Amino acid sequence: MPEQRPTRLIVPRITRRVKGGNEVYETDSRMVPEETPVAFSYNGTTHAVMMASPADMEDFAVGFSLSEGIVSKLAEIDEIAVEEHDEGIDVQIVLAGEAGQGLTDRRRRMAGPVGCGLCGIESIEQALKPVASVARAKLKLTPDEIAEAVKLLSQVQPLHSDTGAVHAAGFYVPGKGIVAAREDVGRHNALDKLAGTLCRAGIAGKTGAVVITSRVSIEMVQKAAIIGAPVLIAVSAPTALAIRTAQAAGMTLVALVRGDEFDVFTCPERVPSAVEQVKTKAIDAMPNANADPAASTLVQSPTVRLVQYG
Repeated sequence: MPEQRPTRLIVPRITRRVKGGNEVYETDSRMVPEETPVAFSYNGTTHAVMMASPADMEDFAVGFSLSEGIVSKLAEIDEIAVEEHDEGIDVQIVLAGEAGQGLTDRRRRMAGPVGCGLCGIESIEQALKPVASVARAKLKLTPDEIAEAVKLLSQVQPLHSDTGAVHAAGFYVPGKGIVAAREDVGRHNALDKLAGTLCRAGIAGKTGAVVITSRVSIEMVQKAAIIGAPVLIAVSAPTALAIRTAQAAGMTLVALVRGDEFDVFTCPERVPSAVEQVKTKAIDAMPNANADPAASTLVQSPTVRLVQYG
């Protein structure tokens, strides 16, 4: 069996730089992240193959299983074995009885007649499945804590520091900082790895906020809701469907965090100072909680914007 593969490599390159109006070509090297196929096999049958960073495979397996609805708790996984091959990594997952039977039944339903259209409809329904509610979580954050969450996450990204080419997902708890973080070439993978880390460590999602370095798509909201996090903080922008999905879940979506500035797109009551500083009508104009995110025609979302001038 080959040795565990590295997460980063040094590669040669030729650089072009412009100095004083003149172009300069030089040879040197740069650190780049590794990317490898990772297969998830359940009870001996391959279910999915992902392109991912070759690290934290056990966390990835648990988080992927949770986010895909294959299991609902850690106890439904009997064993995880990570097998290294020249071509990639095969993660063998043994499910407990009921979970294994549930996956078998799902595969049987998916193996319908080709071209009937039913499989496509079921796939769309699966993509837009109802999101778990986090509305009851009592977590509240100050503007300083939101800024701190992003700042602290940037300090625990060794792979990004070396390569500048990967995403990160972290879990921020007020008063404790970033208690867990994971990196990957794929933003979804990083969040799945974080979900697995929190599950295996017994950290309750309702106690903190998920922080990500990427844009916010519906999948990122769905995964954060499965974790149970009532707040999702991102450095980039959300899609309209992600906003609707976060609102339906009762999740506070904070995005476009730039230093002390950020936008609150949904459920601003978890950022009390933002609510206090804006007009009530701006809050009332936000999309209704528990609305069907797929059925909504929302294309523009009012936001609560915090901008500090010093």
